[in-house]
Amino acid sequence: MFFANSGNKLATSSGDTAVKLWDLCKGDCILTLEGHSHAVWSCTWHSCGNFVASSSLDMTSKIWDVNSERCRCTLYGHTDSVNSIEFFPCSNILLTGSADKSLSIWDARTGKCEQSLYGHMHSINDATFAPRGHMIASCDACGVLKLWDFRKLLPIVSIDVGPSPGNEVNFDSSGRILLV
Repeated sequence: MFFANSGNKLATSSGDTAVKLWDLCKGDCILTLEGHSHAVWSCTWHSCGNFVASSSLDMTSKIWDVNSERCRCTLYGHTDSVNSIEFFPCSNILLTGSADKSLSIWDARTGKCEQSLYGHMHSINDATFAPRGHMIASCDACGVLKLWDFRKLLPIVSIDVGPSPGNEVNFDSSGRILLV
């Protein structure tokens, strides 16, 4: 689930293959986006509020145009479930994390994978951009956390916080504290 920048809309992903957009003021579902063939694990709003991106067990990610209520493009390239997706703030760059043990950086305008990052030995459950600076954090199914330099596209550090899986990773608003 992910809130739009306006704060009054919410996007949710579901095992029923749909992404739903909710109006929090009214408490109603205002749009159902359908097109994935398997469970949708994650979704994210673009900062402009006109696009939502989703990632799925079907090995794809989709970029949805909220105004036309249609899929703008489908991102192909991962070879296993795409478990997380996130827009880089105020840009057209998307980050996906997959059970194929890779992170991919996409140009949302073209739908092309610009770079893939390898280094995890297990399924990546979540990945996120730091709100300030140029870092990516990712966590995997065996509790390994990795920090990446987004400018150089290289790993900075790997920390084993296991043995339990790391299911979600988030920076605080300062970008100095990382929660797993």
